Amino acid sequence: MAVAAPQTTGAASSTVRDVARVALIGNPNTGKTTLFNRLCGARAKTSNFPGTTTASRVGRAALPGDWIAEIIDLPGLYELGLDVPETRIARDVLSGAGLYRQPDAVLVVIDACNLTRNLVLVGELLAYDLPVVVALNMIDLAQGRGLTIDGQKLSERLGCPVVPMIARRGDGVDEVRSALARSLGRTPPAQAPAVGIPGEGASIEVLTNWADDVMAYSAGRPSAPHARDPFTERLDGVFTHPALGLVVFLLVMGGLFYTLFALATIPMDLIEATFARLGDFAAQVLPEGPVRDLVSQGIIGGVAGTVVFLPQICLLFFLISLLEDTGYLARAAFVMDRVLRRFGLPGHAFVPLLTSSACALPGIMSTRLIPDRRDRLATILVAPLMSCSARLPVYVLLTSLLFPRQPLYAAACFAACYLLGALAALGTATLIGRTWLRGEARPMVLELPTYKWPSLRNAVFTAKDQGLAFLQTAGTVIMAICIVMWWLSAYPQVPPPERAVALRAQASSATMSDAQRDVWLAEAEALEVKASQRGSFAGRLGRLAQPVFAPLGFDAQLTVGILTSFLAREVFVSTMSVLVGGSGDAEVDVGVIERIRSATRDDGTPLFTAATSASALVFFVLAMQCLPTLTVTRRETGSGRYAFLQFAYMSVLAYVAALIVYQALRAGGIQ
Repeated sequence: MAVAAPQTTGAASSTVRDVARVALIGNPNTGKTTLFNRLCGARAKTSNFPGTTTASRVGRAALPGDWIAEIIDLPGLYELGLDVPETRIARDVLSGAGLYRQPDAVLVVIDACNLTRNLVLVGELLAYDLPVVVALNMIDLAQGRGLTIDGQKLSERLGCPVVPMIARRGDGVDEVRSALARSLGRTPPAQAPAVGIPGEGASIEVLTNWADDVMAYSAGRPSAPHARDPFTERLDGVFTHPALGLVVFLLVMGGLFYTLFALATIPMDLIEATFARLGDFAAQVLPEGPVRDLVSQGIIGGVAGTVVFLPQICLLFFLISLLEDTGYLARAAFVMDRVLRRFGLPGHAFVPLLTSSACALPGIMSTRLIPDRRDRLATILVAPLMSCSARLPVYVLLTSLLFPRQPLYAAACFAACYLLGALAALGTATLIGRTWLRGEARPMVLELPTYKWPSLRNAVFTAKDQGLAFLQTAGTVIMAICIVMWWLSAYPQVPPPERAVALRAQASSATMSDAQRDVWLAEAEALEVKASQRGSFAGRLGRLAQPVFAPLGFDAQLTVGILTSFLAREVFVSTMSVLVGGSGDAEVDVGVIERIRSATRDDGTPLFTAATSASALVFFVLAMQCLPTLTVTRRETGSGRYAFLQFAYMSVLAYVAALIVYQALRAGGIQ
């Protein structure tokens, strides 16, 4: 496809060329993304292909001769002939079908260590009437295995430029730029035609035979002592072993999980402290009234509730990128595929499910690693059933109420919550595979990549892209939800109760110690907040919905706590603390636990009996108590129906399970 000729604008002396489009394509784990980052750097953005939820990266690269190339990073794939979303997108882009503009050239990245396998895709690309440039990556690893590849001979057989390179070190990147500029500057290619290229629509057998011939012509086979890398063989023997591989996987993922918790805590605390100061500052400078409350509590609080997840998301994708670059992630997926396929999930689902134990938001976003859409949807739907860190305060509170002064039993109950969530996720995946998303997980077909040092540059750019994507899309919706929930819990405003007015009057007029005055003022504030909560729209909804939750042992107070926790699970603790006459502090300390344990119903009977506490605990393990998660589900699936299905199924499951627990304990005489 020809590129527009140079144009001169007005009095400007410089030559301006139209932006050319280059499609970047290659097998998975060939270093395609590393090359993209080398070419485009920070001049890249992430978005979805039109009409799909498959993410693409588009960036601009400066080429010799004043060329500017818009490079579109296509999904990694093995063959164009497969009938999966990724290959359909690639075929549409290459042919310029539908909403896509046909590229002016194709840059294909191939792995020098797996030349025959990669040449199959090259043979399919050469059938298109487009200039092709081949980037022969990881040439150093191939040489280390005793494999020599003659780039000139390979270029002669393919009929297109072949550039040996080492993408992670940046070697050969300038030569790739020059080759692209030469390909864009002429049409048709001036090179000699390729020899024996299979035609369009050739079978995989024909393409493989052709690739073997090209390999034999252009590459020297390694001698027998180097035919196998003993070190690689030993590593694969451990990493893919049915038992040892699982142990290594648990250790690696445990390290990732620990790092995610340990390192993300610091920036998350800083973000929370920063926004708390901003809220206090807004409350001081703005005049008292609804505008001040909206800005300090609704808007700033809503932004804080979104941005606080950013460190976890960025750190997660940074670590995943490092693991993927080393080649280990493919081995881990191979090991876990044996386990997860029994429940209708692919091995690729292990990272999203494990990550959801920290937070469901990055867990759902990391399902982009799963190549098949059906498997991706199944993983998204069950990921929130894994117990996330936001549930921890709720688990601590309710297990402490269930087993006071019995730490061993409380710890066992705490661990059982995680086990229940995991079993529910696997059981739900099996059910979904037989009903809504009928079918089995797609068999995992992957070529184990070579081991190599990870690219820190690639990991940083990946973390940046995913973080910006989260803020630009889900973040705005999450903030809007937070503002709405704040309005529901803040309005309509109700007058303070008489007891609170009397306490404030006594504190201002009586002669007493500062400590006693602080106690009276704190009690007055707690009474005012409690009255506000009960009189707000959220409180009224709680009393309205209480008959629905009555069979679970919940009264109006507990129902309000359940409803407000849809903003975020951990809000349940602070809501209950306020409703029983305490402060809004969400920290689960001894004082908070004792206040909530002493809560009573309207008739004076204890609220948190063993049956009610167990019922509430099971409900929180299984329920969708996080509106931001639904927002991310809608974004990643491209449809609101999956978010609705997720919410409806988890709500019904939580309600039925809590109902069974409460009624069974009552029937057994446990109150």
